[in-house]
Amino acid sequence: MNILDWKTKQNNVEVPFCPARVVLQDFTGIPAMVDFAAMREAVRNAGGDPVKVNPACPTDLTVDHSLQIDFSKWPETVLKNQEMEFGRNRERLQFFKWSSKVFKNISVIPPETGMAHQVNLEYLSRVVFEVKDFLYPDSVVGTDSHTTMVNGLGILGWGVGGIETEAVMLGMPVTLTLPEVVGCELTGTASPLATSIDIVLSITKQLKQADVAGKFVEFFGSGVSQLSVADRTTIANMCPEYGAILSFFPVDNVTLKHLKHTGFDKTKLEVMEAYLKAVKLFRNDESSSREPEYSQVVQISLSSIIPYVSGPKRSQDRVAVNNMKSDFQACLNEKSGVKGFQVAVEKQNDIVPVQHEGNEYKLSHGCIVIAAVISCTNNCNPSVMLAAGLLAKKAVEAGLVVKPYIRTSLSPGSGMVTHYLSSSGVLPYLRKLGFEVVGYGCSTCVGNTAPLPEAIRNAIKQGEIIACGVLSGTKNFEGRLCDCVRANYLASPPLVVAYAIAGTVRIDFETEPLGTGSNGKSIYLRDIWPTRRELHTVEEERVISSMFKELKEKMEKGNKRWNLLEAPESTLFPWDLKSTYIRCPSFFDKLAKEPVSPQPIENAHVLLYLGDSVTTDHISPAGSIARSSAAAKYLTNKGLTPREFNSYGARRGNDAVMTRGTFANIKLLNKFIGKPAPKTIHFPSGQTLDVFEAAELYQKEGIPVIILAGKKYGLGSSRDWAAKGPFLLGVKAVLAESYEKVHKSQLIGIGIAPLQFLPGENPSTLGLTGREQFSILFPPELSPGMTLDIKTSTGKVFSVIALFENDMEITLYKYGGSLNFVARRFL
Repeated sequence: MNILDWKTKQNNVEVPFCPARVVLQDFTGIPAMVDFAAMREAVRNAGGDPVKVNPACPTDLTVDHSLQIDFSKWPETVLKNQEMEFGRNRERLQFFKWSSKVFKNISVIPPETGMAHQVNLEYLSRVVFEVKDFLYPDSVVGTDSHTTMVNGLGILGWGVGGIETEAVMLGMPVTLTLPEVVGCELTGTASPLATSIDIVLSITKQLKQADVAGKFVEFFGSGVSQLSVADRTTIANMCPEYGAILSFFPVDNVTLKHLKHTGFDKTKLEVMEAYLKAVKLFRNDESSSREPEYSQVVQISLSSIIPYVSGPKRSQDRVAVNNMKSDFQACLNEKSGVKGFQVAVEKQNDIVPVQHEGNEYKLSHGCIVIAAVISCTNNCNPSVMLAAGLLAKKAVEAGLVVKPYIRTSLSPGSGMVTHYLSSSGVLPYLRKLGFEVVGYGCSTCVGNTAPLPEAIRNAIKQGEIIACGVLSGTKNFEGRLCDCVRANYLASPPLVVAYAIAGTVRIDFETEPLGTGSNGKSIYLRDIWPTRRELHTVEEERVISSMFKELKEKMEKGNKRWNLLEAPESTLFPWDLKSTYIRCPSFFDKLAKEPVSPQPIENAHVLLYLGDSVTTDHISPAGSIARSSAAAKYLTNKGLTPREFNSYGARRGNDAVMTRGTFANIKLLNKFIGKPAPKTIHFPSGQTLDVFEAAELYQKEGIPVIILAGKKYGLGSSRDWAAKGPFLLGVKAVLAESYEKVHKSQLIGIGIAPLQFLPGENPSTLGLTGREQFSILFPPELSPGMTLDIKTSTGKVFSVIALFENDMEITLYKYGGSLNFVARRFL
């Protein structure tokens, strides 16, 4: 009744939601399964039966998701990279295989298959479940923010934090406040040059402006029928960028046609259609049909959409392609900030000569040194990937080339992309331009690209060149691709190839040629851009049916290396004390059978004083491990060389590495330090130390620590270690102006109090320096959204809001987090 009465009860009613299944990927799957193994250990030590510790909700774990690129030139690409991945991650893979053997309701998708979002879409999705003669809609939560991709297939799904996901795996519902549902009406017809990425970026901007954060979005209108399922999944995949919980495309005739091509049999499709129509979950293509009633409606005309890129530092900063040259010039002039680089006028046309492979090249501001067609956003959409391939074919045939110093790569999220690029005949042309398939999974997007040639790096640094990276991803944080690449642009796959050929972002595609063809004539982008008719013909005739047939055969056949991999079958995992990948964490050392009153936080020091938009990547980086970091020192002491460090993402099963990696991002800006660095001040001694070293000293001294932050604390990927890491550093509370919703839930789920300054207040307005000590008293009975008083060592008292949204979150906090809450049931 509360849901039916949504107009009056909206945002005031808790809705417990139990999804049909869970999807894990390797980065977040490894700590989840390590926690399950540790939970078995703790239950056994407390006198319980460890065999009872199993997921209650069906869970699929996809091993392929992250990919470190070691080889980027043909022929040492896919097979060599896969061999290196298998070797360096052998311990993790053995642990995954042990998990698949001993835990019920866990299915592991073996390596060399594809990344989580893609396999979820291509293989795991049911759309409608049929179990013991019962039909019910498919729904899923996953440990990755891009789980929302499946919304394009008419499946309700979104990403939650790893901690929250573990609770769902053990049978707890996801508790939501009844969300607002925003209707996004699509009308009109898109420009022939506009790809789904252009549509995505346009929708992203408009929905961001419409403030859909924390809401559901559902697409409707005549324009929806013009979008293929691949287009829809690409749009749904960008949902985290405009802050909505999910973006949903209901099942319609377009969806059914797609499912037919992907191998769903006729009987299943007929049952599916009848069921969805009976429960009013089927979207009627007829424009005259009655549309649902929404809390809010946003109207978007596809006819107004033109090609865009996004950058140079934030995904929400869109630049029309025809304005790219002038916009980059403006960025050179503008003061340092979210867009500006503040380059002196007299230096804006500097040219730095550099030798590479026996030839001299000239680098200048705007030169492209990284061009990557990467995984999750685009591989599900054959049209945009084929557009890149067809453009490459026409470019090669015209005699155009890519400069050899540009680090090009093609890193799909699924082998199916290679299959359809190969079957359509465009892969050899991509290869000739340097876009060789290097493997399957996140690579350049998370900073796992191969190093730039040393001569190029030195020239960029010595000449203070604003070098650029162009990639077909969803995130472009500064410094994420490479520490010497300051400008990063997101673009559609064909535009990535086009900019790579041009070699610079300082080009007007309308009036300036990409280069000179073999016939001596100037070649413009319009000369080689594929038409929608060309794309549609190739996609329909060569791609969809064969793509899904190939995938199913591959899944059934399995992986030889995985099949031969040995793993223990013991009920408890045999922890290896020498392992640098898998360690038993301490989260379950104190299992509580009953909730306890929140303990006061007395005389806490501030570990970090942070500003606005601190991302989970700042808090817990996923990329390479810097050689001077605390994590590197730990691994070196374990006898590893820098080449063996792997990445933080790969080592999420080792709490010792991850705790040392917390706040280890080189771009972290701590106001105590005044410049980007993973450093802080230990106030009792006055020393400037690595964040881990300072936190370790505070813990030895028995001093609690807190974090001060600005607006939107915890933006970005739903990363459980962004909460677990601070917890193990001894952080008891975070005081911020506002939070990203998923990260706030993660903090509660691990036992850290998320506190928010009152509206209009922040550390500056309150006169706080961060050098004070803070005392926070919690009342015995907490209530959602209650106000607490904080007293500082200077005598100042101010109020904050305890960001507990419902009674369940308070219960979880009293148990010391959701992991301990769910583990107690096995005692």
